[in-house]
Amino acid sequence: MTRPLCLALSLLLASGSVASTPPAAEPTQPKKPPVIVIGFVGGFVKHDNAVHSEVQLADRLRQDYPSGVQVQVFENHRREKAHEEILRSLDTNNDGSLSAEEKQQAHIIIYGHSWGASETVTLARELEKDGIPVLLTIQVDSISKSRQNDMLIPANVSQAANFYQPDGFLRGRSEIRPANAARTQIIGNFRFDYKTLPISCPLYPWFDRFFMKSHVEIECDPRVWNQVESLIRAKLPSSSGTVSAR
Repeated sequence: MTRPLCLALSLLLASGSVASTPPAAEPTQPKKPPVIVIGFVGGFVKHDNAVHSEVQLADRLRQDYPSGVQVQVFENHRREKAHEEILRSLDTNNDGSLSAEEKQQAHIIIYGHSWGASETVTLARELEKDGIPVLLTIQVDSISKSRQNDMLIPANVSQAANFYQPDGFLRGRSEIRPANAARTQIIGNFRFDYKTLPISCPLYPWFDRFFMKSHVEIECDPRVWNQVESLIRAKLPSSSGTVSAR
């Protein structure tokens, strides 16, 4: 190339007259939904009553997982609100509807005590109708509500666990079963006996401690809730950001 031509080309480049090829845009990664943990309290307990183990567990999970995990506790009569929150969280492109891909990206864990345990199964069944999978359901001393079946675990649930005690006026369901054993693993039906090993629950109302003694004891028993928490944490993201497999 002659010296005059080189000089002319340099001037054109300096002036911006020669267009350069813009760099290729990097493909945008689709937004991933959070792991969703839903808890239900029993009876007429408020969702933020920190006396109860369901609420304490949620607080610990929020503290340890400030991002990537969405933890919410609901009163057991607020199941539809919980359902709406799940659908909203899974709608990552905010178009008002869930695609098949958005549904299959769901990582959902549901747990509850008493009536809240019954709502756990009912919510999972509603999600089955939506075509949404559930990683894990956990029932603690499940008391079935009217027109609810808290024994049969729907086939969209990968794993389910049941903790119960057999004594008193309110006694939990002793056994849960899968609607489809090929799709749902029952981790176990775990029995606790508070006649031989009573638990003190001094912060609970005296009425509950007197009339629903064993039903309250299983709710404040750290042995139970340590196991519940371990099952849940096993499904939460690891340090690499991946959700634990079965």
